[in-house]
Amino acid sequence: MSEAKSSHAGRDAIEHASVDELRSLQLERMKWSLSHAYDNVPHYRNAFDKAGVHPSDLKQLSDLSRFPLTAKQDLRDNYPFRMFAVPREQIVRIHASSGTTGKPTVVGYTARDIDNWADLVARSIWASGGRPGDIVHVAYGYGLFTGGLGAHYGAEKLGCSVVPMSGGQTEKQVQLIRDFEPSVIMVTPSYFCNIIEEMERQGMDPSASSLRIGIFGAEPWTGQMRQDIEKRTGIDALDIYGLSEVMGPGVAMECVESKDGPVVWEDHFYPEIIDPVTGEVLPDGQEGELVFTSLTKEGMPVIRYRTRDLTRLLPPTSRSMRRIDKITGRSDDMLIVRGVNLFPTQVEEVVLKIPELAAQYQLVLTRSGHLDELEILTEVRPEYDHLGVAQRDAIASKLQHAVKTYIGVSARITVQTAGQVERTLTGKARRVLDKRAR
Repeated sequence: MSEAKSSHAGRDAIEHASVDELRSLQLERMKWSLSHAYDNVPHYRNAFDKAGVHPSDLKQLSDLSRFPLTAKQDLRDNYPFRMFAVPREQIVRIHASSGTTGKPTVVGYTARDIDNWADLVARSIWASGGRPGDIVHVAYGYGLFTGGLGAHYGAEKLGCSVVPMSGGQTEKQVQLIRDFEPSVIMVTPSYFCNIIEEMERQGMDPSASSLRIGIFGAEPWTGQMRQDIEKRTGIDALDIYGLSEVMGPGVAMECVESKDGPVVWEDHFYPEIIDPVTGEVLPDGQEGELVFTSLTKEGMPVIRYRTRDLTRLLPPTSRSMRRIDKITGRSDDMLIVRGVNLFPTQVEEVVLKIPELAAQYQLVLTRSGHLDELEILTEVRPEYDHLGVAQRDAIASKLQHAVKTYIGVSARITVQTAGQVERTLTGKARRVLDKRAR
């Protein structure tokens, strides 16, 4: 066994611990986290008192369901620093969301939090097949967004060489991939599709690049997109999960040997699935909204934080911790079109089953009188740019029929030439353009 492999095995033996050992550790850490939040964050003290619970009421893990849920609005209501559980002087880093729908949500980290975060991202890169000495090309955005710096510190912690490219400058991204020959890329899946297109535009075969591992996160993506990326590039495309309010990237990570959903690092985060309407805790295997309680965070513990992500908890496979299924959407991103519930990822899955269509698409919602209208903007892959109007109309009819059959909604389909659908140059794709009067 190499020194690097031995060191990893020693540091992360908990990944293969027995269920009893893991649950015992979770209970110990959960008791600490509840007390830490109650004693140091007025919001949690008030919320617990109002719900009639105290940290001492937690005798077993299932008792967590008695404690109140935390929503993003709670973080906004306590903007900027009132959710911190340590004096502000002990906070060594501050991240924040974009705040496009209101005040940004602010997250603070102590030095120990940053160290734990780096360890978990290092663990995640190892699970993907990355090893010390690999060159990691980080194309997540840096700055207040947690993606870039989270990936960066974790890759360095593992002993990798980091290329801190950030997002944008797609031509330069391709140049550096060609020149520096990284083996790992960390990026949003939609932006990686832009990089693939730019490789092809420059006459570069994406499957001939040095890349062998793609660690994709920050937005939902389907199994169909995974297949498409892997077929075009020859890499292992893996799902990393995280959100800034809970930590950042590295809350959960898919393992390369199984590729069956991100493993939740349960020694640091306790997951629950709830009914998004009633708040009732649902059993493993049943789909609902993902909720997290942090077990080790000092700077800003979160207790039963509602992620709004829809998924289900699955039993362990390649690690002793539970997995989450592919995120099907967000409970607050669900669209209702003429009474039909619709998630953008459902459309993506149907689009990518048509070989002539690229992975780029956008849903445009308008209203005609009292009725919603849905248009799906798509484009052909560059190799199909030669198709005439009649052939594109046939593709549009095929997609229209599939959307109606599998999703249950009628849509107008526009099939454009390659490169016509709006691109996001720095991160998450804007999949929905809602022009309905509110």
